[in-house]
Amino acid sequence: MSSKMLKFVSTAKAMPDKRLAKNRVADFDEIYDEFDGSKAETQASRCSQCGVPFCQVNCPLHNNIPDWLMMTAEGRMQEAYELSSQTNNFPEICGRICPQDRLCEGSCVIEKGFESVTIGAVEKHITETAFANGWVKPAAPRNERAETVGIIGAGPAGLSAAEMLRHRGYQVHVYDRYDRIGGLLMYGIPGFKLEKSIVERRGKLLRDSGVHFHLNVDIGGETSFEDIWAEHDAILVATGVYKARDITTPGSDLDGIVPALEYLTASNKKSLGDKVEAFDIGTLNAENKDIVVIGGGDTAMDCVRTAIRQKAKSVSCLYRRDRANMPGSQREVQNAEEEGVVFKWLSAPQAFLGDVKVDAVQAQRIHLGQPDATGRQVPEVIEGSTHTLPADMVIKALGFDPEDLPTMFGQKGLEVTRWGTLKIDWRTMMTNLDGVFAAGDIVRGASLVVWGVRDGRDAAEAIDKWITAATDAPRAAGVGR
Repeated sequence: MSSKMLKFVSTAKAMPDKRLAKNRVADFDEIYDEFDGSKAETQASRCSQCGVPFCQVNCPLHNNIPDWLMMTAEGRMQEAYELSSQTNNFPEICGRICPQDRLCEGSCVIEKGFESVTIGAVEKHITETAFANGWVKPAAPRNERAETVGIIGAGPAGLSAAEMLRHRGYQVHVYDRYDRIGGLLMYGIPGFKLEKSIVERRGKLLRDSGVHFHLNVDIGGETSFEDIWAEHDAILVATGVYKARDITTPGSDLDGIVPALEYLTASNKKSLGDKVEAFDIGTLNAENKDIVVIGGGDTAMDCVRTAIRQKAKSVSCLYRRDRANMPGSQREVQNAEEEGVVFKWLSAPQAFLGDVKVDAVQAQRIHLGQPDATGRQVPEVIEGSTHTLPADMVIKALGFDPEDLPTMFGQKGLEVTRWGTLKIDWRTMMTNLDGVFAAGDIVRGASLVVWGVRDGRDAAEAIDKWITAATDAPRAAGVGR
């Protein structure tokens, strides 16, 4: 083992410098600076080089974290990048937006007493160093194949599958309803977590590798699924889940109550320089408004922090559980609090008040009762705890459900689960339709970007096996000789 490792007993944990809250709320730039080489090496040297690396085990991609930490500590940056990129198609993105406190860093065995290694920041540093030195190259397959694969959805799952298939020489065509690639990476995640130039840089690499992108394509509308299916040897459906979960609270039909993704998309499009009428007329603009966000996940954190940057009068977040039980990253909660967001823990909306447009939220206090079958405590309303919050805009960040793809695609025979996600054979990643595969949130349900990357990689491997088997079978039978 390198003598440079196991420094956690003498070297304290350190994050990259974070911009002051009063400065960062004035723009949508990323809030963390990057490690310089020496700081990255120092923090990487804190790794204890576990025999059983729980950080790796609990990473959905099973990244070789201890190995590339050691390489970083030793200044072997190109090797560190090469190893990192073997398991992760977008390490610079995951290093920025993964909830490391719930995954790799949260599983670090030195967390108790010494605090975890800053894995995400080092991962980001490795890849940015690689880009700066020209080590990141587009996929260049040794042999081009004649077979084509159509991918519906240009989000994390679709893009990771596209890159993996290009490495194998397939002709890859990606279709997406939006005018830019990236899906939620581009339109759902704010720039202060992921600047859009980072996504665009990856998009250029994919184009340079030979991936063909077809944007503004409405499959099931102007373009039929049947036409796409007939054009390719295999299809991968990686549309994600975009249907906002609704709330049936009285008054929920009032103007000024908007879905989270609609709000975030408008903000991101505006930051990209697009004309956004709903933003310009104030419908999706938080400026000078009392904002109430309902939800406790990462999307809710994105909404409250976006509203702060849009110069909202006040921003409150209602969540029916306590801080310890919220699904979002604790690091994001801390960032939001620093920026002026007020969290109303153990509170749930009872009604939305107003005539035509919402002007207040009537809420109730919550008590966490006995655990249910899953082990989570059941929220129970405290009688007589009703209170009112002013609200010029309410943002619903309650999660996402799948759209009705069989109807949208005109494929009534496409099987779905009871939750509306596409049903696949997890061994083959294939739906019940021959040659139609699926991956990412449309299979798994709303999840993390890193899981989308993992599923896209698995789907690419499955598609390759299926096409190769179909190609080799006639040869084995002597057909075509």
